[in-house]
Amino acid sequence: MDNKNGLLEGVVVLDLTRVLAGPYCGALMADMGATVIKVENPKGGDDSRSMGPFINDNSVYFANFNRSKLGCTLNLKEPEAKEIFKEMVKKADVVLENYRPGTMEKLGLGYDVLKEVNPAIIYGAVSGFGHTGPLSKRAGYDIVGQAMGGLMSTTGWPGGQPTRVGTPMGDVLGGLNLTIGVLAALINRQKTGLGEKIDVALVDSVASAMENITMIYQATGRVPQRIGNRYESTYPYDSFPAKDGNVIIAAGNNKLYGILCDVMGQPELKTAPRFLEVRDRVANHEAMREIVSAWTQQHTIDEVDSLLNGAGCPACPVNTIDRMVVDPQIAGAREMFPEIDQPGIGKLHITAMAQKLTRTKSYPRKAAPLLGEDNLEIFGQFLGADQTQLDAWKAKGVI
Repeated sequence: MDNKNGLLEGVVVLDLTRVLAGPYCGALMADMGATVIKVENPKGGDDSRSMGPFINDNSVYFANFNRSKLGCTLNLKEPEAKEIFKEMVKKADVVLENYRPGTMEKLGLGYDVLKEVNPAIIYGAVSGFGHTGPLSKRAGYDIVGQAMGGLMSTTGWPGGQPTRVGTPMGDVLGGLNLTIGVLAALINRQKTGLGEKIDVALVDSVASAMENITMIYQATGRVPQRIGNRYESTYPYDSFPAKDGNVIIAAGNNKLYGILCDVMGQPELKTAPRFLEVRDRVANHEAMREIVSAWTQQHTIDEVDSLLNGAGCPACPVNTIDRMVVDPQIAGAREMFPEIDQPGIGKLHITAMAQKLTRTKSYPRKAAPLLGEDNLEIFGQFLGADQTQLDAWKAKGVI
């Protein structure tokens, strides 16, 4: 395995993004070997530098989503900074931004301008509502994406309030969709020599992920409601109480249901008319849940996990985070929590990206940059600037 180079070796990304959705895309590309240059406002930088949790007054949030990147500062409101950025665009492959639509245009740095500077530039933009439509100028955050995209309306327990998913899934989905679009544009550019603008909305990303929930309404006119951890289309496919927590049982078809019945010591349930087929178990899910819960409550989480998986029926713990980060599969074999040495923080376990590659490796290549840490290296490489030039730009508020 080539641990030094990555699949995106040689791809240069100018990352203007802040907080989560955009930085997630940049970190994913950087972990896969792209040269991702974090371009920040010299007055404070990325908003997430001030977001917790903190160690020694340094943001762990920022460190996680900006590892593997180089860092420079540019005050893009200054005319000279705009020209510097355009010079960088000439030598770059990708620009990422997550400003409110219209902001880059007001700065004179929108896609229409940058594609004249470099026709091959790939311009990736992620925003709350996208760059078209009556709501495009609205600010958008993860919770807005989850709410308007329909996810909150179907998350939670029957009779309860609409519930935000416990992690900022709208932002993560937006970051993933932005990455997919950028990578597709890179492939197309190999054939055409031309760049592309990728316009991703958090709301669209959530709406796209609703999949079969939306199709239930489209096909039947029924508005799906909050049903807890149960699944609309099959049962028992749910969480159940154990002695020391909760477990998932995913007996999604007749074969797996039969295995569950045998492990529970109740083979007669396989031929009970009210549970005979998937549709019967869905219709009688409350009675089915009582039966399965009575059995799971006699065992610990790990006992249920072992008994069912040993017999061939999918099951797993509902891991609390303290269990998950030491899980031998997730943390051990899959190396999902690698360690970096972050300036100001020290040794820090961050969260890896999910891609596991055969010939190369996706992994955190360096700590997140301090504000303006790589100014000399970056501006020297792109513009031939030296320290004297940097001092002059700093004095004028350009960097």
